[in-house]
Order: sequence, then structure tokens, then C-alpha cells
Amino acid sequence: MASLELKIPPLLVVAIIAGLMALTAWLMPMGPWHFTDATGLALGLFIAGLLIALAGVIGFRRARTTVNPMQPETSRVLVQTGIYRFTRNPMYLGFLLMLAGYGVWLANLPALVWLIGYVLYLTQFQIIPEERWLTQKFGDEFLRYRQHVRRWF
Repeated sequence: MASLELKIPPLLVVAIIAGLMALTAWLMPMGPWHFTDATGLALGLFIAGLLIALAGVIGFRRARTTVNPMQPETSRVLVQTGIYRFTRNPMYLGFLLMLAGYGVWLANLPALVWLIGYVLYLTQFQIIPEERWLTQKFGDEFLRYRQHVRRWF
């Protein structure tokens, strides 16, 4: 399983999950959801996710460190300000919220199950390997940060 670590770019994982959600909605159609503003909820989740992910990118850019998740060893600094005070992985959290918005827009409950797969896959094959690198590179500083800031939210 270690051969999958840091191999599939997170944006590709998002695209694959979105495709699987669409396929699920097509294969298992449902009637419309019975609450008043599913489109508003979908748009709200998507926009919130987009803003959270962008805040993560901006935090990395301001610190002049890499945003390339495939090469965590190239990190220059441990970013702990801005959105990183609340979540260690705002980009991944943002993508999760965007996918949730897409799932609500699809109005398909079975499609939302793929969100669990997204979290499990990214945690196992992207986040945990990144955290190993960050521990090696930043040592106690990262360990202290990890104690105070949650992985997802």
C-alpha cells in the first residue's frame, strides 16, 4: 500500500471522486430532494470550500513555501497562521466541501458516500505521508502544532 503514497495528485483524486459521484447519480437516480433550497446549499458548500482551499494556497504563497502536495520534503517553513490556525489541511478540507456541494447539487444520497472514500484515501495516502515528512523536517515544532490544530476540522 505504501506504493500509493503521494502518487496521485489530490486534484486528480477530487476529479475521480466527482466522476464517481456523477456515475453513482446516473446509475442510481433519485427523486428530487424535499427541502426548499438544495441549490443554495450546494452553492454555499461549494463556495465555502473554494474559499477555504484558496486561503490555504494564499497562506503557503505568503510564506513562500511549496503548494505541491506531491513533494512535501520541499517545504521551506511550517505555516501556522491564517487558516492554518484552524485546520492543518485547508486545501483538502476545501475540496471536501466542494465535493459535498456537488453531491447536494446532484441530489443523490448514494453519491455522497464517495465523500467518505475521499477522506479515507486522502488521509491514508496523502496526509499521513505528508505528516511523516513534516515531522522529519520540522520535528518538535510540527509535533506541537499537531497537538493544537486538527487534521481536517
